[in-house]
Amino acid sequence: SSGCYWRRCSFCPERAEGNPYLAVPPSEALRQVEELAMKLKPVLIHFLDNAMSPGLLEEITKKGLAFPWYGFVRITPRLADPDFCFALKRSGCIMLKLGLESGDQDVLEHLGKGIDLETASMALRRLKGAGIGTYVHLLFGTPAETAEGADRTLDFTVRHEAWIDFLNPALFNMPAYGPESERYDKKPFYEGDLSLYTDFTHPSGWDRSSVRNFLDKKFKRHPAIAAILRRDPPLFTSNHAPFFVKGFPWLFQ
Repeated sequence: SSGCYWRRCSFCPERAEGNPYLAVPPSEALRQVEELAMKLKPVLIHFLDNAMSPGLLEEITKKGLAFPWYGFVRITPRLADPDFCFALKRSGCIMLKLGLESGDQDVLEHLGKGIDLETASMALRRLKGAGIGTYVHLLFGTPAETAEGADRTLDFTVRHEAWIDFLNPALFNMPAYGPESERYDKKPFYEGDLSLYTDFTHPSGWDRSSVRNFLDKKFKRHPAIAAILRRDPPLFTSNHAPFFVKGFPWLFQ
């Protein structure tokens, strides 16, 4: 697919750019993937969808894939179902990327993520129990976040250290255009920066320098979080992480 099936998150570049959601029907998508896989014999299949649709995930669990696979998914109640997680594992799922963004429920509500933290907590446990690796993405410095909200994200992450394999704590970049960004005073990052994103005046003073200081001196230095970050493959990106998941049939193991 291209675009995102959810299309409700505020400050989403897909929405700001007006990109429609276009998807190959799940049965046809799986047929094409299987056809290519049998021809090319990949070590690993990477689904590049912004978020793999529930329909595609269901289709994969029903039919399975002949090769290991991973992709980016939304956190939904389905992932809190142990039977579904084991079905994903049997289908060849090695790892899932999860856009949690925040451990503060109020922030998630303001962002329109449609994520419940209790569901997220259970999903992390269920995926780990099924033997599926998790790569969790967090976003700091959004307009709805405060320093206290960032602390709540830290607390959530610490409490779930045992069920998070890899972690990406990122600094929020506001899209330069779009209805949400028009509500804030904007300013360029620095001369020569890409024009897709912009700096802005944070409503509660939680500016980029404050967020960076929090991430570098508090968040990343917490022993539990540092332990997760040490698991991130050195000199590699998140797209290489599946090769380092326990049980992957690869030379790094």
